[in-house]
Amino acid sequence: MTVTQRRTRERNRDRALRPVKVKEPGLPRMDEPRGGIPEVVDRLQPLLAWCQKTETGNGPIAVDSERASSFRYSSRAYLIQLHSREAGTLLIDPLAFAMPPSLKRVLSGREWVLHSASADLPCLAELDLVPDAIFDTELAARLLGMERVGLGSVVEDTLGVKLAKEHSAADWSTRPLPKPWLAYAALDVDVLLDVRDILQQRLVDAGKSEWASQEFSYVRLNSEPRKRSEPWRSLHGLGKLRAARQLALARELWQLRDSIAREEDLSPHLVLRDRTIVALSLAQPKDRSSFQRIAQVKGEYKDRFWRAAQAAYALPQSHLPATKDPDASKFGRHAIRRSSDSAQRLQELRDALSVTAKENSLPLENLLTPSFLRRFVHEHPGQVSAAQAAQALTSYGARSWQVALSAPVIAATPLVKA
Repeated sequence: MTVTQRRTRERNRDRALRPVKVKEPGLPRMDEPRGGIPEVVDRLQPLLAWCQKTETGNGPIAVDSERASSFRYSSRAYLIQLHSREAGTLLIDPLAFAMPPSLKRVLSGREWVLHSASADLPCLAELDLVPDAIFDTELAARLLGMERVGLGSVVEDTLGVKLAKEHSAADWSTRPLPKPWLAYAALDVDVLLDVRDILQQRLVDAGKSEWASQEFSYVRLNSEPRKRSEPWRSLHGLGKLRAARQLALARELWQLRDSIAREEDLSPHLVLRDRTIVALSLAQPKDRSSFQRIAQVKGEYKDRFWRAAQAAYALPQSHLPATKDPDASKFGRHAIRRSSDSAQRLQELRDALSVTAKENSLPLENLLTPSFLRRFVHEHPGQVSAAQAAQALTSYGARSWQVALSAPVIAATPLVKA
Protein backbone atom coordinates (compact mmCIF):
# COMPACT_ATOMS: atom_id res chain seq x y z
CA MET A 1 0.00 0.00 0.00
CA THR A 2 1.35 3.41 -0.92
CA VAL A 3 1.77 6.22 1.60
CA THR A 4 -1.05 8.19 -0.06
CA GLN A 5 -3.47 5.27 0.17
CA ARG A 6 -2.53 4.63 3.80
CA ARG A 7 -3.18 8.26 4.67
CA THR A 8 -6.51 8.14 2.82
CA ARG A 9 -7.61 5.10 4.84
CA GLU A 10 -6.54 6.80 8.09
CA ARG A 11 -8.51 9.94 7.19
CA ASN A 12 -11.58 7.86 6.36
CA ARG A 13 -11.31 6.00 9.64
CA ASP A 14 -10.96 9.25 11.60
CA ARG A 15 -14.01 10.62 9.82
CA ALA A 16 -16.01 7.48 10.63
CA LEU A 17 -15.09 7.78 14.32
CA ARG A 18 -16.09 11.43 14.51
CA PRO A 19 -19.53 11.84 16.15
CA VAL A 20 -22.27 13.30 13.97
CA LYS A 21 -24.53 16.03 15.31
CA VAL A 22 -28.22 15.26 15.15
CA LYS A 23 -29.97 18.13 13.39
CA GLU A 24 -33.54 16.99 14.00
CA PRO A 25 -34.43 17.11 17.71
CA GLY A 26 -37.68 15.67 18.90
CA LEU A 27 -37.50 11.89 18.78
CA PRO A 28 -35.53 10.13 21.53
CA ARG A 29 -32.13 8.97 20.28
CA MET A 30 -31.03 5.37 20.72
CA ASP A 31 -27.23 5.26 20.98
CA GLU A 32 -26.78 1.75 22.35
CA PRO A 33 -28.70 -1.53 22.08
CA ARG A 34 -31.08 -2.26 24.93
CA GLY A 35 -28.94 -5.07 26.30
CA GLY A 36 -25.72 -3.08 26.19
CA ILE A 37 -22.90 -3.28 23.67
CA PRO A 38 -21.91 -6.92 23.15
CA GLU A 39 -18.35 -8.05 22.66
CA VAL A 40 -17.30 -9.42 19.28
CA VAL A 41 -17.27 -13.21 19.35
CA ASP A 42 -14.02 -14.61 17.98
CA ARG A 43 -14.23 -17.97 19.78
CA LEU A 44 -16.64 -20.84 19.22
CA GLN A 45 -17.82 -21.27 22.82
CA PRO A 46 -19.88 -18.03 23.09
CA LEU A 47 -21.35 -18.69 19.66
CA LEU A 48 -22.39 -22.21 20.64
CA ALA A 49 -23.96 -20.87 23.85
CA TRP A 50 -25.99 -18.34 21.84
CA CYS A 51 -27.12 -21.12 19.49
CA GLN A 52 -28.18 -23.30 22.41
CA LYS A 53 -30.38 -20.54 23.86
CA THR A 54 -31.84 -19.63 20.47
CA GLU A 55 -32.77 -23.25 19.74
CA THR A 56 -35.39 -23.11 22.50
CA GLY A 57 -37.62 -21.00 20.23
CA ASN A 58 -38.70 -20.94 16.61
CA GLY A 59 -39.37 -17.26 15.90
CA PRO A 60 -37.62 -14.97 13.44
CA ILE A 61 -33.94 -14.02 13.76
CA ALA A 62 -32.61 -10.58 12.86
CA VAL A 63 -29.58 -10.81 10.57
CA ASP A 64 -27.16 -8.18 9.28
CA SER A 65 -23.60 -7.97 8.01
CA GLU A 66 -20.96 -5.29 7.64
CA ARG A 67 -18.63 -5.14 4.66
CA ALA A 68 -15.72 -2.88 3.70
CA SER A 69 -16.27 -2.45 -0.03
CA SER A 70 -15.03 1.16 0.03
CA PHE A 71 -11.72 -0.02 1.47
CA ARG A 72 -11.22 -3.65 0.46
CA TYR A 73 -11.29 -5.52 -2.83
CA SER A 74 -13.82 -8.15 -1.84
CA SER A 75 -17.39 -7.75 -0.64
CA ARG A 76 -16.93 -10.33 2.09
CA ALA A 77 -18.54 -9.91 5.50
CA TYR A 78 -16.24 -8.56 8.21
CA LEU A 79 -18.89 -8.66 10.92
CA ILE A 80 -22.12 -10.63 11.27
CA GLN A 81 -24.88 -9.45 13.58
CA LEU A 82 -27.61 -11.76 14.84
CA HIS A 83 -30.44 -11.18 17.28
CA SER A 84 -32.97 -13.65 18.62
CA ARG A 85 -35.58 -13.04 21.28
CA GLU A 86 -34.29 -16.07 23.16
CA ALA A 87 -30.60 -15.13 23.33
CA GLY A 88 -30.29 -11.44 22.46
CA THR A 89 -27.64 -9.96 20.17
CA LEU A 90 -24.53 -11.72 18.90
CA LEU A 91 -21.68 -10.09 17.00
CA ILE A 92 -19.49 -12.58 15.12
CA ASP A 93 -16.05 -12.04 13.65
CA PRO A 94 -16.27 -14.23 10.51
CA LEU A 95 -12.49 -13.98 10.05
CA ALA A 96 -11.90 -15.90 13.28
CA PHE A 97 -13.38 -19.29 12.34
CA ALA A 98 -15.59 -21.11 9.86
CA MET A 99 -19.28 -20.94 10.61
CA PRO A 100 -20.07 -24.09 12.67
CA PRO A 101 -22.86 -26.57 11.90
CA SER A 102 -24.65 -25.47 15.10
CA LEU A 103 -25.20 -21.97 13.71
CA LYS A 104 -26.38 -23.26 10.37
CA ARG A 105 -28.79 -25.60 12.15
CA VAL A 106 -30.23 -22.77 14.29
CA LEU A 107 -30.70 -20.51 11.28
CA SER A 108 -32.22 -23.27 9.17
CA GLY A 109 -35.99 -23.16 8.98
CA ARG A 110 -36.21 -19.82 10.80
CA GLU A 111 -37.28 -16.59 9.12
CA TRP A 112 -34.37 -14.17 8.69
CA VAL A 113 -35.28 -10.52 9.15
CA LEU A 114 -32.99 -8.22 7.15
CA HIS A 115 -33.07 -4.65 5.92
CA SER A 116 -32.24 -4.58 2.20
CA ALA A 117 -31.65 -8.32 2.03
CA SER A 118 -30.11 -8.25 -1.45
CA ALA A 119 -27.10 -6.38 -0.02
CA ASP A 120 -26.41 -8.95 2.72
CA LEU A 121 -27.39 -12.32 1.27
CA PRO A 122 -24.45 -12.69 -1.20
CA CYS A 123 -21.72 -12.24 1.43
CA LEU A 124 -23.58 -14.50 3.86
CA ALA A 125 -23.88 -17.16 1.16
CA GLU A 126 -20.07 -17.07 0.85
CA LEU A 127 -20.05 -18.33 4.44
CA ASP A 128 -22.59 -21.04 3.57
CA LEU A 129 -25.31 -19.20 5.46
CA VAL A 130 -28.44 -19.35 3.29
CA PRO A 131 -31.98 -18.62 4.52
CA ASP A 132 -35.07 -20.71 4.02
CA ALA A 133 -37.33 -17.66 4.43
CA ILE A 134 -36.79 -13.92 4.81
CA PHE A 135 -38.60 -10.76 5.80
CA ASP A 136 -37.07 -7.66 4.22
CA THR A 137 -38.02 -4.55 6.19
CA GLU A 138 -36.87 -2.19 3.43
CA LEU A 139 -38.96 -3.98 0.81
CA ALA A 140 -41.92 -4.09 3.19
CA ALA A 141 -41.62 -0.33 3.63
CA ARG A 142 -41.63 0.15 -0.14
CA LEU A 143 -44.72 -2.01 -0.56
CA LEU A 144 -46.43 0.08 2.13
CA GLY A 145 -45.64 3.26 0.20
CA MET A 146 -43.39 4.77 2.87
CA GLU A 147 -41.54 7.80 1.49
CA ARG A 148 -38.22 7.02 3.21
CA VAL A 149 -37.10 3.41 3.44
CA GLY A 150 -33.62 3.57 4.99
CA LEU A 151 -33.42 1.65 8.26
CA GLY A 152 -33.13 4.80 10.35
CA SER A 153 -36.25 6.30 8.76
CA VAL A 154 -38.23 3.05 9.07
CA VAL A 155 -37.28 2.75 12.75
CA GLU A 156 -38.40 6.33 13.36
CA ASP A 157 -41.74 5.64 11.65
CA THR A 158 -42.43 2.35 13.41
CA LEU A 159 -40.78 2.64 16.84
CA GLY A 160 -40.58 6.41 17.28
CA VAL A 161 -36.86 6.48 18.07
CA LYS A 162 -33.83 7.78 16.21
CA LEU A 163 -30.96 5.33 15.68
CA ALA A 164 -27.34 6.37 15.89
CA LYS A 165 -26.27 5.80 12.25
CA GLU A 166 -22.90 7.54 11.90
CA HIS A 167 -20.66 4.54 11.16
CA SER A 168 -22.27 3.08 8.05
CA ALA A 169 -19.24 3.99 5.91
CA ALA A 170 -16.63 2.66 8.34
CA ASP A 171 -13.81 0.30 7.39
CA TRP A 172 -15.16 -2.86 8.97
CA SER A 173 -11.99 -4.79 8.18
CA THR A 174 -10.37 -2.80 11.01
CA ARG A 175 -9.25 -4.85 14.01
CA PRO A 176 -10.01 -4.33 16.81
CA LEU A 177 -13.34 -2.73 16.00
CA PRO A 178 -13.95 0.48 18.01
CA LYS A 179 -16.73 0.32 20.57
CA PRO A 180 -18.91 3.04 18.92
CA TRP A 181 -18.90 0.96 15.75
CA LEU A 182 -20.04 -2.11 17.69
CA ALA A 183 -22.91 -0.11 19.19
CA TYR A 184 -23.98 0.94 15.69
CA ALA A 185 -23.76 -2.64 14.39
CA ALA A 186 -25.69 -4.11 17.32
CA LEU A 187 -28.43 -1.48 17.07
CA ASP A 188 -29.24 -2.56 13.53
CA VAL A 189 -30.42 -5.99 14.70
CA ASP A 190 -31.53 -5.02 18.20
CA VAL A 191 -34.65 -3.26 16.88
CA LEU A 192 -35.24 -5.24 13.71
CA LEU A 193 -37.65 -7.86 15.09
CA ASP A 194 -39.91 -5.17 16.59
CA VAL A 195 -39.87 -3.28 13.28
CA ARG A 196 -40.74 -6.49 11.46
CA ASP A 197 -43.79 -7.15 13.65
CA ILE A 198 -45.19 -3.64 13.08
CA LEU A 199 -44.58 -3.75 9.33
CA GLN A 200 -46.09 -7.23 9.08
CA GLN A 201 -49.28 -6.02 10.75
CA ARG A 202 -49.40 -3.01 8.43
CA LEU A 203 -49.02 -5.31 5.43
CA VAL A 204 -51.93 -7.43 6.69
CA ASP A 205 -54.07 -4.35 7.30
CA ALA A 206 -53.28 -3.05 3.79
CA GLY A 207 -54.04 -6.40 2.16
CA LYS A 208 -50.43 -6.68 0.98
CA SER A 209 -49.06 -9.55 3.05
CA GLU A 210 -49.24 -11.97 0.11
CA TRP A 211 -47.52 -9.42 -2.13
CA ALA A 212 -44.73 -9.16 0.42
CA SER A 213 -44.42 -12.94 0.69
CA GLN A 214 -43.95 -13.23 -3.08
CA GLU A 215 -41.41 -10.39 -3.11
CA PHE A 216 -39.41 -11.88 -0.24
CA SER A 217 -39.24 -15.25 -1.99
CA TYR A 218 -38.09 -13.59 -5.20
CA VAL A 219 -35.30 -11.67 -3.45
CA ARG A 220 -34.18 -14.76 -1.56
CA LEU A 221 -33.86 -16.80 -4.73
CA ASN A 222 -32.40 -14.03 -6.92
CA SER A 223 -29.89 -12.25 -4.70
CA GLU A 224 -26.79 -13.28 -6.63
CA PRO A 225 -25.54 -10.26 -8.61
CA ARG A 226 -25.41 -10.64 -12.39
CA LYS A 227 -21.89 -11.19 -13.72
CA ARG A 228 -20.80 -9.39 -16.86
CA SER A 229 -18.86 -11.19 -19.58
CA GLU A 230 -16.59 -8.11 -19.76
CA PRO A 231 -16.47 -6.67 -16.22
CA TRP A 232 -14.45 -3.61 -17.26
CA ARG A 233 -17.53 -2.26 -19.02
CA SER A 234 -19.07 -1.59 -15.60
CA LEU A 235 -16.88 1.55 -15.34
CA HIS A 236 -18.97 4.58 -14.40
CA GLY A 237 -18.94 7.06 -17.27
CA LEU A 238 -17.95 4.51 -19.91
CA GLY A 239 -20.77 5.78 -22.13
CA LYS A 240 -18.65 8.86 -22.88
CA LEU A 241 -16.20 6.68 -24.82
CA ARG A 242 -17.24 6.11 -28.42
CA ALA A 243 -14.08 4.98 -30.23
CA ALA A 244 -12.69 1.44 -30.02
CA ARG A 245 -9.21 2.79 -29.16
CA GLN A 246 -10.63 4.73 -26.23
CA LEU A 247 -12.35 1.59 -25.00
CA ALA A 248 -9.11 -0.36 -25.40
CA LEU A 249 -7.30 2.08 -23.12
CA ALA A 250 -10.11 1.91 -20.57
CA ARG A 251 -9.96 -1.89 -20.66
CA GLU A 252 -6.18 -2.03 -20.15
CA LEU A 253 -6.26 0.46 -17.27
CA TRP A 254 -9.22 -1.28 -15.63
CA GLN A 255 -7.58 -4.69 -15.86
CA LEU A 256 -4.34 -3.43 -14.32
CA ARG A 257 -6.25 -1.61 -11.59
CA ASP A 258 -8.23 -4.76 -10.84
CA SER A 259 -5.04 -6.83 -10.62
CA ILE A 260 -3.40 -4.36 -8.22
CA ALA A 261 -6.55 -4.06 -6.10
CA ARG A 262 -6.82 -7.83 -5.82
CA GLU A 263 -3.15 -8.22 -4.91
CA GLU A 264 -3.26 -5.46 -2.29
CA ASP A 265 -6.81 -6.23 -1.09
CA LEU A 266 -7.80 -2.63 -1.77
CA SER A 267 -11.00 -1.16 -3.11
CA PRO A 268 -10.26 -0.42 -6.80
CA HIS A 269 -11.12 3.27 -6.45
CA LEU A 270 -8.27 3.65 -3.95
CA VAL A 271 -5.89 2.57 -6.71
CA LEU A 272 -7.38 4.59 -9.59
CA ARG A 273 -10.84 6.12 -9.77
CA ASP A 274 -13.32 5.36 -12.52
CA ARG A 275 -13.51 9.00 -13.55
CA THR A 276 -9.71 9.09 -13.95
CA ILE A 277 -9.75 6.05 -16.22
CA VAL A 278 -12.49 7.63 -18.34
CA ALA A 279 -10.64 10.97 -18.48
CA LEU A 280 -7.44 9.25 -19.62
CA SER A 281 -9.35 7.22 -22.21
CA LEU A 282 -10.98 10.36 -23.61
CA ALA A 283 -7.73 12.32 -23.79
CA GLN A 284 -5.46 9.43 -24.83
CA PRO A 285 -2.28 11.32 -23.83
CA LYS A 286 0.65 9.98 -25.85
CA ASP A 287 3.52 11.37 -23.78
CA ARG A 288 4.36 10.27 -20.26
CA SER A 289 4.12 13.70 -18.59
CA SER A 290 0.63 14.39 -20.00
CA PHE A 291 -0.51 10.94 -18.91
CA GLN A 292 0.79 11.42 -15.37
CA ARG A 293 -0.74 14.89 -15.11
CA ILE A 294 -4.22 13.43 -15.71
CA ALA A 295 -3.71 10.15 -13.86
CA GLN A 296 -1.97 11.63 -10.81
CA VAL A 297 -0.75 8.14 -9.96
CA LYS A 298 2.13 8.14 -7.52
CA GLY A 299 4.61 5.63 -6.20
CA GLU A 300 5.10 2.13 -7.49
CA TYR A 301 2.00 2.07 -9.73
CA LYS A 302 3.03 5.02 -11.90
CA ASP A 303 5.17 3.09 -14.38
CA ARG A 304 2.77 0.14 -14.54
CA PHE A 305 -0.17 2.27 -15.63
CA TRP A 306 1.92 4.11 -18.23
CA ARG A 307 3.06 0.79 -19.70
CA ALA A 308 -0.56 -0.40 -19.78
CA ALA A 309 -1.52 2.73 -21.72
CA GLN A 310 1.30 2.15 -24.21
CA ALA A 311 0.12 -1.43 -24.68
CA ALA A 312 -3.38 -0.16 -25.47
CA TYR A 313 -2.02 2.33 -28.01
CA ALA A 314 -0.05 -0.43 -29.72
CA LEU A 315 -2.91 -2.91 -30.06
CA PRO A 316 -3.69 -3.91 -33.65
CA GLN A 317 -7.15 -3.03 -34.94
CA SER A 318 -8.26 -6.66 -34.75
CA HIS A 319 -7.63 -6.74 -30.98
CA LEU A 320 -9.65 -3.66 -30.10
CA PRO A 321 -12.86 -4.21 -28.13
CA ALA A 322 -16.24 -3.91 -29.79
CA THR A 323 -17.86 -0.52 -29.39
CA LYS A 324 -21.10 -2.24 -28.38
CA ASP A 325 -21.36 -3.92 -24.99
CA PRO A 326 -22.07 -7.63 -25.61
CA ASP A 327 -24.15 -7.69 -22.43
CA ALA A 328 -26.25 -4.68 -23.44
CA SER A 329 -29.89 -5.62 -23.62
CA LYS A 330 -31.63 -5.12 -26.94
CA PHE A 331 -34.52 -3.74 -24.89
CA GLY A 332 -32.43 -1.55 -22.58
CA ARG A 333 -32.95 2.15 -21.98
CA HIS A 334 -30.79 3.29 -24.87
CA ALA A 335 -32.31 0.81 -27.32
CA ILE A 336 -35.81 1.98 -26.46
CA ARG A 337 -34.86 5.65 -26.83
CA ARG A 338 -33.51 5.03 -30.34
CA SER A 339 -37.01 4.09 -31.49
CA SER A 340 -39.50 6.93 -31.24
CA ASP A 341 -42.46 4.53 -31.44
CA SER A 342 -41.07 2.34 -28.64
CA ALA A 343 -40.24 5.36 -26.51
CA GLN A 344 -43.77 6.72 -26.94
CA ARG A 345 -45.38 3.38 -26.13
CA LEU A 346 -43.17 2.97 -23.07
CA GLN A 347 -44.25 6.38 -21.81
CA GLU A 348 -47.92 5.59 -22.45
CA LEU A 349 -47.73 2.40 -20.41
CA ARG A 350 -45.63 4.02 -17.72
CA ASP A 351 -48.20 6.80 -17.30
CA ALA A 352 -51.04 4.31 -17.06
CA LEU A 353 -49.21 2.06 -14.59
CA SER A 354 -48.26 5.09 -12.49
CA VAL A 355 -51.95 5.68 -11.81
CA THR A 356 -52.35 2.08 -10.62
CA ALA A 357 -49.20 2.34 -8.51
CA LYS A 358 -50.51 5.52 -6.86
CA GLU A 359 -53.90 3.93 -6.20
CA ASN A 360 -52.12 1.09 -4.40
CA SER A 361 -49.62 3.34 -2.57
CA LEU A 362 -46.68 1.78 -4.38
CA PRO A 363 -43.58 3.08 -6.14
CA LEU A 364 -43.92 2.37 -9.86
CA GLU A 365 -40.71 0.30 -9.90
CA ASN A 366 -42.20 -2.03 -7.27
CA LEU A 367 -45.44 -2.43 -9.18
CA LEU A 368 -43.47 -3.61 -12.21
CA THR A 369 -39.71 -3.88 -12.65
CA PRO A 370 -38.65 -1.22 -15.21
CA SER A 371 -36.59 -3.69 -17.27
CA PHE A 372 -39.64 -5.96 -17.56
CA LEU A 373 -41.72 -3.12 -18.95
CA ARG A 374 -38.99 -2.12 -21.45
CA ARG A 375 -38.70 -5.70 -22.61
CA PHE A 376 -42.45 -5.96 -23.00
CA VAL A 377 -42.53 -2.83 -25.17
CA HIS A 378 -39.70 -4.15 -27.32
CA GLU A 379 -41.35 -7.53 -27.87
CA HIS A 380 -44.98 -6.33 -28.07
CA PRO A 381 -45.10 -3.02 -29.97
CA GLY A 382 -48.81 -3.36 -30.68
CA GLN A 383 -51.98 -3.78 -28.67
CA VAL A 384 -52.27 -7.03 -26.68
CA SER A 385 -54.88 -8.78 -24.57
CA ALA A 386 -54.64 -9.04 -20.79
CA ALA A 387 -53.87 -12.76 -21.15
CA GLN A 388 -51.01 -12.07 -23.56
CA ALA A 389 -49.60 -9.39 -21.28
CA ALA A 390 -49.87 -11.69 -18.27
CA GLN A 391 -48.08 -14.51 -20.09
CA ALA A 392 -45.22 -12.23 -21.16
CA LEU A 393 -44.75 -10.59 -17.75
CA THR A 394 -44.77 -13.96 -16.01
CA SER A 395 -42.08 -15.27 -18.35
CA TYR A 396 -39.87 -12.29 -17.46
CA GLY A 397 -40.09 -13.03 -13.74
CA ALA A 398 -42.89 -10.71 -12.61
CA ARG A 399 -44.63 -11.98 -9.51
CA SER A 400 -48.29 -13.02 -9.73
CA TRP A 401 -49.52 -9.99 -7.74
CA GLN A 402 -47.64 -7.69 -10.13
CA VAL A 403 -49.10 -9.48 -13.13
CA ALA A 404 -52.63 -9.28 -11.71
CA LEU A 405 -52.36 -5.51 -11.32
CA SER A 406 -50.31 -4.67 -14.40
CA ALA A 407 -51.59 -6.91 -17.21
CA PRO A 408 -55.15 -5.47 -17.33
CA VAL A 409 -53.75 -1.91 -17.33
CA ILE A 410 -51.39 -2.72 -20.20
CA ALA A 411 -54.17 -4.30 -22.20
CA ALA A 412 -56.50 -1.37 -21.58
CA THR A 413 -53.99 1.32 -22.54
CA PRO A 414 -54.68 2.31 -26.14
CA LEU A 415 -51.84 2.53 -28.63
CA VAL A 416 -51.65 6.21 -29.55
CA LYS A 417 -49.82 6.97 -32.76
CA ALA A 418 -47.95 10.26 -32.95
